[in-house]
Amino acid sequence: MISLKDISKQFGEQSLFRELSLHIGDGERVALVGPNGAGKSTLMKIIVGDLEADTGSIAQSRFTTTGYLPQDGVYHAGRTLLDEVALVFDDLQQLHARLAELSREIARATDEYGAGSAELDALLGELGRTQDAIEHQQGYTVEARISQILSGLGFAEKDGQRMTEEFSGGWQMRIEIAKLLLRGPQYLLLDEPTNHLDIESLEWLENYLKAYRGGLILVSHDSRFLDNLVSRVVEIALGRATSYTGNFSSYRAQKAVRQEQQMAAFEQQQKVIEKTSRFIERFRYKNTKAKQVQSRVKMLEKMERIEIDRDHRTIAFDFPEAPRPGKMLLELAGVIKTYGPTKVFDELSLQITKGERIALLGVNGSGKSTLARIIAGSEPFQGGARTTGHNVVISYYAQNMAETLDPHKTVLQTLQDATAAGAPNQIRSLLGCFLFSGDDAFKPVSVLSGGEKSRLAIAKMLLTPANLLIFDEPTNHLDAQSKAILQQSLLNFSGNYVIVSHDRDFLAPLINRVIYLQAGGAILYPGTVDEFMETLKREHETEDQTREATKSIASHALEKERKRQEARIRQELYATLKPLRTTRDRIEADISRLEKRKTEIERTFADQNTYADDKLVQSLHIEHDQLQSQLDDLYDQWTAIEADIETITTTS
Repeated sequence: MISLKDISKQFGEQSLFRELSLHIGDGERVALVGPNGAGKSTLMKIIVGDLEADTGSIAQSRFTTTGYLPQDGVYHAGRTLLDEVALVFDDLQQLHARLAELSREIARATDEYGAGSAELDALLGELGRTQDAIEHQQGYTVEARISQILSGLGFAEKDGQRMTEEFSGGWQMRIEIAKLLLRGPQYLLLDEPTNHLDIESLEWLENYLKAYRGGLILVSHDSRFLDNLVSRVVEIALGRATSYTGNFSSYRAQKAVRQEQQMAAFEQQQKVIEKTSRFIERFRYKNTKAKQVQSRVKMLEKMERIEIDRDHRTIAFDFPEAPRPGKMLLELAGVIKTYGPTKVFDELSLQITKGERIALLGVNGSGKSTLARIIAGSEPFQGGARTTGHNVVISYYAQNMAETLDPHKTVLQTLQDATAAGAPNQIRSLLGCFLFSGDDAFKPVSVLSGGEKSRLAIAKMLLTPANLLIFDEPTNHLDAQSKAILQQSLLNFSGNYVIVSHDRDFLAPLINRVIYLQAGGAILYPGTVDEFMETLKREHETEDQTREATKSIASHALEKERKRQEARIRQELYATLKPLRTTRDRIEADISRLEKRKTEIERTFADQNTYADDKLVQSLHIEHDQLQSQLDDLYDQWTAIEADIETITTTS
């Protein structure tokens, strides 16, 4: 269990938590939700010890293990991918090394002390304990587990020998996810893990976490991801933690009821405050009412004010009208796109026609962002043609769109410049939708965070009249409220759009066609994202069954070959060792015979009657010296042969 009691945390003048308490049970699966800036990531860092709380305490067993994935900032270098993830198993590698060492020590002890000796029994006992420890940590399946997890996260087999510094930021985060899953701590704390995954690896991770035996603490804007994984939602807002039992959908339903109750209580309290304040103002200077006035003043001072969460999801926004296009909006014919020696698209052809709302999907690196730029007209290509239809007006949101904003303009000026007719009320509503309230409108773009710039860029795009919208990962920096606003606006939009996104819940109601990129080309799927994912799942299951059948045949052949090779090695080893062992046995027999004769002579020397015959004593001394010399020579030969046998045995 992890227990937080009366946690407070403040950065400068901003207070994130005020005596926040939270208990997370063994194996519990919890989502942390709340508006951007509420402190979800900070709370995770406090739990794992990366940050210290200003006040309060955290209680957990000293045997509790945690693994934390931050939103970004992870970088690996200096090792291959396989070597990097294998660092997780350092203790297992030490156990395997000790196991090999014990095998050699047991071979020596068997020859030196023989079966049943105390020395051999001790070594065999340690061998058993070491094997048990390896089995307990699934140490004999490490390679298979590494392969399974790297493959599930989208790494190709050839990536295993690539240096980690060759991987981009998103893939760096996947390496960290792989290490966390392989480590398997009692609690996994994942902060926006879906931001770094394509839709296929996201589905794989979700299924893996469903079967995970430990506890989960998740921060994610992917509501479907949370729905499928958590059994409790903890909302961080206004410095407090409020728990809701159930998954994310259940949380939203419960919160709606709670908000209605909260609003009713707030409005009732406001009426009391207003009525009391009027009484105080009316009779403040009347001596006859002084006591009553003071009583009401104290009542207002002691009153615990009800705070309400501001929720903008009910705000609607409509795109400005754009010219009506013809039936065909855009066509790509035989497009060839390369980056140096790397060919991204090889004679790619597709059409976008009126009424189509398209999701561009595919594994990371398949060219989704490149294709979005080609469709938008901002990316050159080496061959083929791009043709736009009649009256087509394109508006494009890129992942780096925030960098194109004028840093010298304010937030409000940025949107005013994008508004053709100039509708200040509409602009103010839109700013509220994307979490710019009050004086935020007058901030210069230069002081905004990366996430704030991204939200402003999307807001600016929504004010631009267009009939073909291109979005590249628009939800990465949006909280649930802003994402819902954008989604509803797109549902109401009369034009067409192409969206690159891994957010299934965002895409689900929007899409009626999927373009799936793979191996330099595109496969077209008519239908929704969910229908496409079902089709893809069935295809993968068929591929897996075929692969398993092939693997089984190959495995049987490999096992047969392995046994044949082992038999050959045993035969070669036997043939190599046989003459050495025969010579060793002959030497041991000679040593035994000479030692026996030497003992007989020494026993004769112990008999006093022997010394009555001088010639006998002299001959016995000569023979004893000869025996000792022969024995010394035989022992040297035996030692050399034993060393040869041990060397061959341990290196084979």
